[in-house]
Amino acid sequence: MQFFSRKRFRDLSEQQILALAISSEEDDARIYRGYAERLRGEYPATAKMFDGMATEEDEHRRRLIAAHSERFGDTIPLLRREHVAGYYNRRPVWLVENLGIERIREEAVAMEREAERFYANAAAKCTDASTRALLGDLAAAEAKHESLAGNLADEHLDDESRHDENLASHRQFVLTWVQPGLAGLMDGSVSTLAPIFATAFATQDTMTTFLVGLAASVGAGISMGFTEAASDDGQLSGRGSPFKRGLASGVMTTLGGLGHALPYLIPDFWTATSIAWVIVFFELWAIAWIQKKFMDTPFLRAAFQVVFGGALVLAAGILIGSG
Repeated sequence: MQFFSRKRFRDLSEQQILALAISSEEDDARIYRGYAERLRGEYPATAKMFDGMATEEDEHRRRLIAAHSERFGDTIPLLRREHVAGYYNRRPVWLVENLGIERIREEAVAMEREAERFYANAAAKCTDASTRALLGDLAAAEAKHESLAGNLADEHLDDESRHDENLASHRQFVLTWVQPGLAGLMDGSVSTLAPIFATAFATQDTMTTFLVGLAASVGAGISMGFTEAASDDGQLSGRGSPFKRGLASGVMTTLGGLGHALPYLIPDFWTATSIAWVIVFFELWAIAWIQKKFMDTPFLRAAFQVVFGGALVLAAGILIGSG
């Protein structure tokens, strides 16, 4: 019903088009100031860039208000993006703020590009000369905004600042997502080897083995997720949101265990066990690769540690189950 209650762009008057442009510029300025406040502590150079972009949006809004006052008076109709069908919408600020620093910079350029495209298409469809000229001017202004985003980045983000901010962003990503996820993957992949393969060799019943593996994986995932989230609120350690860390740890723990439990959905015991062994190999290889890529751990050392530990747990499970 909300969609059908929106106004169509082609039905807007010239005054309403101006009002829509004014509210859009105001919203974008607020978004940029929100980005600046969000980033000021960790990324002061990028925050300064967004302060400059917000100032430019304010200047364009003032020019639009002046144009409206000259043509239609001082009373501006209340018209926003969500009131117009087909008008471009901004992503929620709280969603974009959770993205990496480079992604936020790219979002700013995309915002200006979307506005330029909208105004250009609107001008092409408009038959009234004055409105067509107005929309063309707005499209040109947004094109300048897009160029300004790049110029401000060059002005406020020298190579050293960009390098430092990218390093800080990478470090935060590792602390918030990679470390908890890696710990979960290691726990899920290694700790569930013993109960799964002990059950497999003790019963040689694939469905029973699968159910034990499923229970162990899900239980370990829930336990690891809550433990990670409750152990550190991230305020002092700087490790980020406990919810994100708990989610990464819990999901990866569950996936690590399910990887070698799922083959036991195959009725034939030795076929299922052979496939499970292959999956275990790739799980341990993936752990070693993640350690090398994100933790700068030499691959051979990481592989030896993971494979040696996993082999011990696997052997323990097989010996217990076979006994």
